[in-house]
Amino acid sequence: MRLLKSLSLLFSLLGVLFLSSCAHLNAPYDQPAYKPHDTSKVVVKVSLQKQMIYVMEGKRPLLVTACCVGIPSRPTPKGNFEVTRKERNKRSGSYGFSLFHNQITPVEAGHGSGRYVGYPMPYWVEFAPGYGFHQGWVWPIPRSHGCIRIHSNDAGKFYELVKVGTPIKIALTQPEDAVLGTKFKRPTDYNSPDQPAPVLVSPHYFEQLKKVIFKE
Repeated sequence: MRLLKSLSLLFSLLGVLFLSSCAHLNAPYDQPAYKPHDTSKVVVKVSLQKQMIYVMEGKRPLLVTACCVGIPSRPTPKGNFEVTRKERNKRSGSYGFSLFHNQITPVEAGHGSGRYVGYPMPYWVEFAPGYGFHQGWVWPIPRSHGCIRIHSNDAGKFYELVKVGTPIKIALTQPEDAVLGTKFKRPTDYNSPDQPAPVLVSPHYFEQLKKVIFKE
């Protein structure tokens, strides 16, 4: 009887450890963000090779998060830029849907017989004409058309940390790659399906965006 109780306790503990491991493996991608002491000292650095974003206040990291950059035929531009425009509820002017009667069809802008509604690109932060940061699926390989996608749990934090005029430095590598870039994992939900088309075209889509919470 004592042996059975011991085995039962052992299996219970193993079960807890197994569930904890699974919970850790399946934990949502959600990186901590910190408010700056001086907003004028905030600089954004993007590593194209690591596909990482470092929002820095001097040597202090405010947000370190994975991103997805442009494919070789539509690369993300390299160089020194600054934030020129912000738009929380942005929709794409190039790709979206055609609404015709009860049909919703994916189209490029200018095509389709119905009313065009752009694909949602929340938390748009523009740094060059036609290029910006925005919420989207963060693949482990370059997959965008030149924009820089940020995970849905981190895009709002990035949006709040920058302002018009914030410097943006985009290069193949960044000094932070060797230290910060190796400590942070990448999201694993990049192949998840989009929300249904009726949700994506709804004016209420942007009401469900994640609330931004900063660490103290």
